[in-house]
Amino acid sequence: MKTFHKELWFNIPERMGFVNITSDVKTAVDESGIRDGLCLVNAMHITASVFINDDEPGLHEDYKRWLEEIAPFDPSPEKYHHNRTGEDNGDAHHKRQIMGREVVVAVTDGNLHFGTWERIFYGEFDGKRDKRVLVKIIGE
Repeated sequence: MKTFHKELWFNIPERMGFVNITSDVKTAVDESGIRDGLCLVNAMHITASVFINDDEPGLHEDYKRWLEEIAPFDPSPEKYHHNRTGEDNGDAHHKRQIMGREVVVAVTDGNLHFGTWERIFYGEFDGKRDKRVLVKIIGE
């Protein structure tokens, strides 16, 4: 069995945003030479997410609105106890928990084995700084 890994780096200028990283992950699969196996895509920061869904702008705006309703940005220490540490990103930790840490996609014949509309996204909830995503591929 072979293994391959690559890190993708992002710096989202807004506090919250979503980036389609499907082509970056496909490039990693191509670089790996692995034809059949599994591909893990993992956000390496506790205020960022990786998830699979449709690449439809209205859906992404709905996510932003929905996440703000569930865990609104509020830098005060009254809303989030985490902010009592001097941070202002208690909401971002909650948003990451909701949207998830990682995805695993099958690799078949050297391609990501998706459903019809599935794409991989990086989700940022505390932007304006460098963050990374791990792509780890195992197989033959």
